[in-house]
Amino acid sequence: MSRKILMCGNEACGEGAILAGCKFYAGYPITPQNELIAYMAKRMSEIDGVFVQAESELAAINMVFGAAAAGQRAMTSSSSPGVSLKQEGISYIAGAELPCVIVNMQRGGPGLGNIAPAQGDYFQSVKGGGHGDYKVIVFAPSSAQELLDYTFLAFDVADKYRNPVLILGDGMLGQMMEPVTIIKENYKPHITEKPWALTGCKGRKPNIVRSFFLAEGALEEHNKKLQEKYRTIADSEVRAQIFNPKDSEIVLVAYGSVARTAKAAMERARAKGIKAGLIRPVSLWPFPSKIIKDASSRVKKFLVIEMSSGQMVEDVMLAVNGKSEVDFYGRMGGGIPGEEEVLARIEALV
Repeated sequence: MSRKILMCGNEACGEGAILAGCKFYAGYPITPQNELIAYMAKRMSEIDGVFVQAESELAAINMVFGAAAAGQRAMTSSSSPGVSLKQEGISYIAGAELPCVIVNMQRGGPGLGNIAPAQGDYFQSVKGGGHGDYKVIVFAPSSAQELLDYTFLAFDVADKYRNPVLILGDGMLGQMMEPVTIIKENYKPHITEKPWALTGCKGRKPNIVRSFFLAEGALEEHNKKLQEKYRTIADSEVRAQIFNPKDSEIVLVAYGSVARTAKAAMERARAKGIKAGLIRPVSLWPFPSKIIKDASSRVKKFLVIEMSSGQMVEDVMLAVNGKSEVDFYGRMGGGIPGEEEVLARIEALV
């Protein structure tokens, strides 16, 4: 059965979670993701799931910790300042090797900032915003349809690796209305047994879920195990879109909603005879470093476009490793790069 529905990105994200078998949601209201929490309040009651409007962001992430430890598919969402408050809990969840999905619809910062779209949480998301040596898998959708699809996928990936997965959007992406196609037969979650979960130990040895290791050397061994898992993820879960990979003389790099602007500017540049291409990272961690590195062997110039002062540009520079020139164009505090601005920068560089 196929359905085509007009939804805002926040609602599409919530429906992706429902299709994935999410049974527990805890959140706290903050603009610009309130449509998501409202959608989950309605939908969780319809599927016999659990919805909690927590007393704070800290409470919400720790409720997710408990639900995930009990083996449930669990989710929380917020926007930039709220996700900052969740960072300690995210570190605990990663340390305890628990699967869950976290959504961040970014807004302007730093501090309280404003409620306009931004991408200033890249470092926080991909470098680990909490304490310790841990990684969170990060997907960056660029449409309402992708918000649904990647939220659905995030639950399977989280379970596969027993690791948190972060959906990184922004206020523009969460608020915009777009048609979303749902073909129910295509959304079959891969739900497996969780023998490690805290479901009661009658008839078996008790399980322990923890991130606390006091014995000498025990925490180092745990960290080594985590790093081995992260290497496996880095080898297996890289996702990116590549446009015009063979003949480009300049390659744009952008993610999320800004990638749509970059793609439009690329097409206009090519209509003017400029051989422009685009690499759009879909997974921000693991980052598509090899794809960019390979492109740098044949492309002389890269232009990174972000709604920030320049954060992903550092990972692009590391991937290029001095082989090509890397330029940057960014807007901050709710400023949104436009096609004309990006096209003008392309023309100036070429």
